[in-house]
Amino acid sequence: MVELTREEQRVLGSLIEKEALTPDQYPLTLNSLLLACNQTTNREPVVLYDRETLTGALSSLREKQLTRVVYPAHARVTKYRHVIGEVWALTEQEQAVLAVLLLRGPQTVAELKARTDRYASFEDLGGVEGVLDRLASRPEPMVRRMERLPGQREERFRHLLGAQDAEVEAIPSAPPPPRPPAGIEAEVMALRADVDGLREEVDALRRDVNRLLDQATGSLAQDG
Repeated sequence: MVELTREEQRVLGSLIEKEALTPDQYPLTLNSLLLACNQTTNREPVVLYDRETLTGALSSLREKQLTRVVYPAHARVTKYRHVIGEVWALTEQEQAVLAVLLLRGPQTVAELKARTDRYASFEDLGGVEGVLDRLASRPEPMVRRMERLPGQREERFRHLLGAQDAEVEAIPSAPPPPRPPAGIEAEVMALRADVDGLREEVDALRRDVNRLLDQATGSLAQDG
């Protein structure tokens, strides 16, 4: 499966979204696509690309044969469109699910159902699950189920088209080591107290020995 950069993911997801939501304005001009990538709604994370970043991503996507340049007959401005439906043989529903995953990172089935309603029609959660199963069972899987982490009620799904910021699966921190049984803990504390007492006795003996040595040394000096 193709490996997309984060910028390519955002561009491709934006093109899929705008084709579904604003067909009268699609294909998109460079300025329209820049606004789509940088919009602050329905995007995780929010980004601020410049024209150079955008043109670089478009160029690499074209090399990967996932986008095409459109030259309208009655307009001077160049436009861009995606062709993933043709290249990867995807249905409208499959493209909708991929678009949300590309634009918003890992999602639960319920989140995907709510956020793809604008793109395509799903009767229920089972319809979304069916699309996810098809995408996951392709010869080159395009999505996969993430392990549910402690505290998460529902499983999430992520796309497999490239690295993601929000898609990095958190590794739960190691649990603290178990506390020893109360009886053993009491014994350890008692032993520590005994050791401290022995240290005090040794220090006292050392002081007594040093004092005796000083006295003996003084007596010898007087005798001499």
